[in-house]
Amino acid sequence: MAGQLADNRTPASQIDVFDRKIIDVLRQDGRISFTDLAQRVGLSKTPCQIRVRRLIANGTIRGFRAVVDPARLGLDHVAFAEVKLSDTREEALDAFRRAVLKIPEVEECHMIASSFDYLLKVRTADIRRYREVLGERISSLPHVASTSTFVAMETIRDSST
Repeated sequence: MAGQLADNRTPASQIDVFDRKIIDVLRQDGRISFTDLAQRVGLSKTPCQIRVRRLIANGTIRGFRAVVDPARLGLDHVAFAEVKLSDTREEALDAFRRAVLKIPEVEECHMIASSFDYLLKVRTADIRRYREVLGERISSLPHVASTSTFVAMETIRDSST
């Protein structure tokens, strides 16, 4: 279908001003009622609901979640681990990707264009638990050749919290 990407995502060029306003409001308050959302973006309720459903269906809005305070859960230790792989052929990368998704302490995993291959954001209760996760789980991931850790001393802004 013209204007659609192969995986059913809508190109950014087809997201109009109202869609962007809806997204901005929902990013700030995902629990807002449709009535209040419609009023904030300048639409009536039904067209607003239709747009939100479309944005969900086409993958622009991937979901809604509770934003929690990790410190209240005893998870206020954040470390970033650089991971260098011994093999970067596609099969090795795929094995690493599948395995890293199974480690719940890894909040984010990014392939990086640098002297290392992946950057992981790891959240644990303390440095002792981080050391266990690094030694037992991360270092044991497929094709890991080496790691290097950076511990966050203070978080100024974190979009996940």
